[in-house]
Amino acid sequence: MTNKTKQFNYLLLTFLTIVAGYAYLRYAYKVTDSTPFTQEIVLIILGTIATVFITSLLLNKQTEVEIEKEQNIRFLELKTKTYERLLDLMEDMSVDGTFDESSITKLHFITHRLAIFASPSVLEEYNKFLSVVSEISKDGSFDEDHEVLSKALGQLTIQIRFDLLNENSETKKVYSLEQISSMIKRNSNDASHINID
Repeated sequence: MTNKTKQFNYLLLTFLTIVAGYAYLRYAYKVTDSTPFTQEIVLIILGTIATVFITSLLLNKQTEVEIEKEQNIRFLELKTKTYERLLDLMEDMSVDGTFDESSITKLHFITHRLAIFASPSVLEEYNKFLSVVSEISKDGSFDEDHEVLSKALGQLTIQIRFDLLNENSETKKVYSLEQISSMIKRNSNDASHINID
């Protein structure tokens, strides 16, 4: 059942409850016209039913919101860990000054993780970053290329920040699913072409 159908059913049920409650109240008042105490009991029962119904609606909506919030928090944590892995790997490679097949393999796996979690703007910037890494890694060392690597990593970090803080919401409107898919494939392909000569 979709959310709109569910909301419509609740609205319809609420309307029917109000109409039925009003009809019952009118009937109960006419029947118990001679004894006011009975009228008060009828009002208490109707008030209790209305309170239970409204409370159940509010609790149901609150539970739905809490579940969505938990999912968003977990997704953000996974995204953050993936970005941290990428930055840690690049830090390790830069500190060592050289890198080997193990580092490239780790970069491949991070590329695939980014395909799952990263926003389109991060994927696009990551593609540019991979091009820079591929270009400067031909000699198997970052010794003379720290400035170029740092600049490319800085641009990538800006996009990561936008993604984590959700500051770049207009990019959601800019990229189609095909463009996102193309960026993911291009990043994966570029990561697989990093070679140590």
